[in-house]
Amino acid sequence: MSDDRTHRLAPAHEVVERAIAAAAGDECAVIVEDRSEAEMRFANNTTTTNGQRRDRRVTVVSFVAGPDGTSVGVASRSGGGDVTDLVAAAGRDARSAPPADDFAPLIGDALSPDFEEEPAITGFGPVAPVVAGLSEALRRARAEKHVLAGFVTHQSATTYLGTSAGTRLRHVQPSGYLQLVARASDGSRSAWAGTGAEELSSDQLAALDDRVVQRLAWGERHVELPAGRYEVVLPPDAVADLMIVLAEAASGRDAEDGRSVFSRPGGGTRVGEELSPLPFELSSDPGMPGLSCIPFLVAESSSADVSVFDDGAAIGPTSWIAAGRLERLRYHRAAAMRSGVLFTPPVDNLALSLPGATASLDELVAGTERGLLLTCLWYIREVDLATLLLTGLTRDGVYLVEHGEVVGAVNNFRFNESPVDLLRRVREAGRSERALSREWGEWMSRTAMPPLRVGEFNMSSVSPAS
Repeated sequence: MSDDRTHRLAPAHEVVERAIAAAAGDECAVIVEDRSEAEMRFANNTTTTNGQRRDRRVTVVSFVAGPDGTSVGVASRSGGGDVTDLVAAAGRDARSAPPADDFAPLIGDALSPDFEEEPAITGFGPVAPVVAGLSEALRRARAEKHVLAGFVTHQSATTYLGTSAGTRLRHVQPSGYLQLVARASDGSRSAWAGTGAEELSSDQLAALDDRVVQRLAWGERHVELPAGRYEVVLPPDAVADLMIVLAEAASGRDAEDGRSVFSRPGGGTRVGEELSPLPFELSSDPGMPGLSCIPFLVAESSSADVSVFDDGAAIGPTSWIAAGRLERLRYHRAAAMRSGVLFTPPVDNLALSLPGATASLDELVAGTERGLLLTCLWYIREVDLATLLLTGLTRDGVYLVEHGEVVGAVNNFRFNESPVDLLRRVREAGRSERALSREWGEWMSRTAMPPLRVGEFNMSSVSPAS
């Protein structure tokens, strides 16, 4: 959508009020998200494209009471226009649906004082520091005869949520990320590095550029290794790839139904069970410094553990794993009441830490007698939900470590690993830092992870990936 057309859209708070008024006697929730983005891409040692985008998405959730319960209907669209037809479509959808099993009273009287303010719009300003530093990185690439590619993106999402019960909430979420891939001019080796941040800087670009250049240098020597089980060192970004999957699997209903790695044999869940002999903490918190995120629930549809009836519910600090033990699983309010547990909604950030750990990634490498440094995982897929077994590939840099030093690059592998079982086999963890999952970072960019040294990592086969 063009900037001009977006500028002519009705104010978001007015859209919310009009939709609620049009719902007449039906209860409803209305979600308006105004999103803007600025992006610059580069490849083959030169900038290629840049652009700005703005768009709006409006969702109406209709709740229709009947003799057997309350049914739910949903209608969404992008752009502007009269919301009357959207409300009517959601109402028709609700009247044709069976009663919902996640019913709970709507959240009322949750208010944001800035509800009627305009959306926060991003532009090229937040990416300008990276763009300013890019000429030096590209000059260096040409001088050192490697090829640099990547992109920098900054987004701003302003969410407005209103319900017929009186809730009126607004939240602004800035997000940014920067990714680099360096490749030898002959294509024989490559390296990736990335970071997520609400504010991007030329210093971050320089640090990532130094990282990929160092890794290309490591790859000047190549070693072929067979499949097998290896001690590995995982940087924070690769740890994020695995822990995000673990967090997504933390569904209370799936665990109770016996469909999850967190199901207890014979029935029930594994809450309270030790997952690691090390006292790891896996947590989320909308107020987490540097990783702050939306502090109330916004659900456009219901799922096993997220309910549209909970729209507007406050989200607080949540401990998923505490002192190495499974502490919480996700539940919407209706399921939590049925199971006698606490309401636990999803949170849009995630942090893994080991209390007292201070080592850096380089220090974990220095403490490794013989193993592999895995800098990037990709194409990660679930193989077995009962164990959360994943399969995936290494990419853009696997390095052999001997006597505490990186001595060369090795071939890529397909791996088969469970992040739950991996926690049990961690031999050393370092200090947590901001991390960007390469696999999942575009939708979950607010993570903090430590580097990990893990034993018996299963490289199931050699991969031809390059």
